[in-house]
Amino acid sequence: MDQELLEKLRKIERLYAGATSPGEKNAAADAMARITRRLQETVRTEPAIEYKFTLTDAWSKKLFIALLRRYSLRPYRYSRQRRTTVMVRVPRSFVDQTLWPEFLELSTVLKNYLDEMTDQVIRQGVHENDADEDVILGEYLE
Repeated sequence: MDQELLEKLRKIERLYAGATSPGEKNAAADAMARITRRLQETVRTEPAIEYKFTLTDAWSKKLFIALLRRYSLRPYRYSRQRRTTVMVRVPRSFVDQTLWPEFLELSTVLKNYLDEMTDQVIRQGVHENDADEDVILGEYLE
């Protein structure tokens, strides 16, 4: 896996863990432990509520489920819900302050990486000109 991508993902995690010292900024495991402790403290003082997340694609869903499991949260869906739906019981403040913002940043980094890799594969393996199609002015006739 690309080391640069992994480091970007770790930096995002450290940001949401509230890392302040140089030592903490270099320790992804410490960052995850801090977020997990914060979640456990929040669960003791704030009730977990059921959230429904509708994700746009398979990549986003996989990432979101992995993030939930990282924090020992149980993703699920009901039998008649779409495959892009993910349900979870979690305190609102954790969703608002940590889970959703972290997911959005991770998702952006992953999508940018996948776009770059897709473009590179197409240029090298299919055709070097990966520009968009031409736009022709005039009436469209089928």
